Amino acid sequence: MSRIRSVALLGALAVAACSEIPVTPTAELVGGLGVANLVAEGSDSYLVRFRRNAIPEDFAESVAAMGGEVIFAHAGVGLGAVSGISAAQAATLAGRADIASVDVDSYALLDEPSAVSLESQAAPADVVQSPSNPATAFFFPRQWNMRAIGAPAAWSTGKLGKAATRVGILDTGIGYNHADLSGLVDLGASRSFLSAAQNKMVTDTFPGANVIADLHFHGTHVAATVSSNALAAAGVTSKVTLVGIKVCTPGVAPAFNGSCPTSAVLAGVLYAADIGLDVINMSLGGLFHPSQASSRGGFGPSFFAIMNAVFKYAHDKGTTVVVAAGNNAVDLQHGIAKTDSTPHIAIAASYCDAPYVICVSATGPTANAGTNGPWTNVDALAFYSNYGKHHITVAAPGGNSGVLSNGTVSSTFVSAACSRFTIITSLLICRTGTFVVGSQGTSMATPHVTGLAALIAGEVGHNPDAIAARLMNSADDLGARGNDAAYGFGRISVSRACAATTSCGAP
Repeated sequence: MSRIRSVALLGALAVAACSEIPVTPTAELVGGLGVANLVAEGSDSYLVRFRRNAIPEDFAESVAAMGGEVIFAHAGVGLGAVSGISAAQAATLAGRADIASVDVDSYALLDEPSAVSLESQAAPADVVQSPSNPATAFFFPRQWNMRAIGAPAAWSTGKLGKAATRVGILDTGIGYNHADLSGLVDLGASRSFLSAAQNKMVTDTFPGANVIADLHFHGTHVAATVSSNALAAAGVTSKVTLVGIKVCTPGVAPAFNGSCPTSAVLAGVLYAADIGLDVINMSLGGLFHPSQASSRGGFGPSFFAIMNAVFKYAHDKGTTVVVAAGNNAVDLQHGIAKTDSTPHIAIAASYCDAPYVICVSATGPTANAGTNGPWTNVDALAFYSNYGKHHITVAAPGGNSGVLSNGTVSSTFVSAACSRFTIITSLLICRTGTFVVGSQGTSMATPHVTGLAALIAGEVGHNPDAIAARLMNSADDLGARGNDAAYGFGRISVSRACAATTSCGAP
């Protein structure tokens, strides 16, 4: 899908959540979910866009003379990032003839609906892995989500993914020692784009651990939804190789709401493209609000020019990018919330506005009779999901738990692996064995699409346009006929996407 949308407004990344980073809210509450500008107070990190994609020879030297350091510099898109400099020093950089713009680094927050709750369960010790038949996973009876997208029908015909297909997980890391993930993660290719202090936190807590070890649960949950050994819970695939690209911190007590520096996210996207990953998953969500950022000392379109360049680069390199729509119940086309009777928030854009990305909304049942179902109306748009015609590409299961807008109480989470490395207080049990957690959000919907994209990549190869076309053309058309605001081209169907071929993800 060649959906290029050049964005002409400037803003900072905002989501409905809280962060350990001091932030200055600059927007009103929308429908009970906060939309806050997330430029950190006193931020000393900046994105730098170079003229003619040429990194100045003295760039690192000049930044060092200011007392700062270069986080990265990428000639392919003419983009770099620096830390440890003041706003005045950033303005000095912006004044150079070989620098196009300097923008303050912003932060995305792990995008979970405010109503989310977590549940942990242990699989019995005698359960065995079932990657050749994921439907025998211990918790599969409660995985309404896999049934909704027709995954079991694909598994039964050997559509399990290929080890040669590699998927990058841009998130909090991956709990690679979890039984559902053991052997599926390419640690040699995995990288952390967080600070040295954040990486040290991993090795101090778990000596000998790879720095991409997940100190949250989010990245592990996302990764195991894409590809799982299917001991505790099934993933969309069971053979696809995962690459951990750590771009989000775990957060701090008591909330443990992780944050994702934009500099780390963009560096992660560029890295994934440069090492030739087939697909990358960005369960980051977020909204860009046109209220605060810098560009040569003022406001301007440079941040979105950066975003456009980075995602076009990934596409041109052959990497398919799948992103979460976000959990603010916002109409991305018009910038208003479903529950807001007086629209007053003008949302500039989201990652769904970046060129070539596949943007995912979330679905989920409106009721369930018990933990293992039956479930009612599994394809309802989730109460928290962002939506918007010409923004949403496809929909996928994300869960719909809590008190829904119609007053119904539902507990229909998406279940997947719980990291053995997690240090979240409420999930300390995850460190003691093979567990799963139930969660919800467009963060959970997105890896379903990523998993199917990986299956398709096993047939068509490094071809983002062909993958996007198959996803859309094989989706089950829901809601208004054709492309609509809630479901895009429809809720994905693994069985339909792989029905017409014998090679879709087959080893």
